[in-house]
Amino acid sequence: DTVADKMMELRKAGEPEKLMYMRGRYSSTATELLYGTLPKIYGTPNYFSHSAICAEAEKMGPGYTQGFFGYRDYDLAKTKCLVIWGCDPISSNRQVPNAIAKFSDVLDRGTVIAVDPRMSASVAKANEWLPIKPGEDGALASALAHVLLTEGYWSKEFVGDFKEGKNLFKAGATVDEASFQEKQTHGIVKYWNLELKDRTP
Repeated sequence: DTVADKMMELRKAGEPEKLMYMRGRYSSTATELLYGTLPKIYGTPNYFSHSAICAEAEKMGPGYTQGFFGYRDYDLAKTKCLVIWGCDPISSNRQVPNAIAKFSDVLDRGTVIAVDPRMSASVAKANEWLPIKPGEDGALASALAHVLLTEGYWSKEFVGDFKEGKNLFKAGATVDEASFQEKQTHGIVKYWNLELKDRTP
């Protein structure tokens, strides 16, 4: 009754778009009735399927970075340093059996670092756990990118380098975009100036 009452309250206020429906994996009820029919009858455009946050989104990463719009899996057979960020590949991954089979070899060969606010199965087996606060992934990522640039650890073969050969990425300092010759990236200095220059650890 509480859900129905709240939905009717939004309809009576002329605000049906304030209802959002998100569904998980497929079932006849979730797909046909709740996802396919309810939002249209109710009048909200805000309904999202499992694919929008999982399967199709997974294809977008390799699609836009490598031109491969398809499912892929990690190269765990050769991995020496595995950073698991906000996921749990040995219990919730498209290729769980593959991750389970190869995880111990990764540990024998190298290091596993897990970045996750919760104690997951992968975290329990990792060499290092960074239990960040929920929602602070972006802050950590920005700080890491800041250090990679200020310390000169970026891949110069892929990203490019400063024309004069001297690293101008200094904390808090704006960099002239014309001073950097990019190769396979676009806007690294602009991103530094807009977002990263003040994002020290």
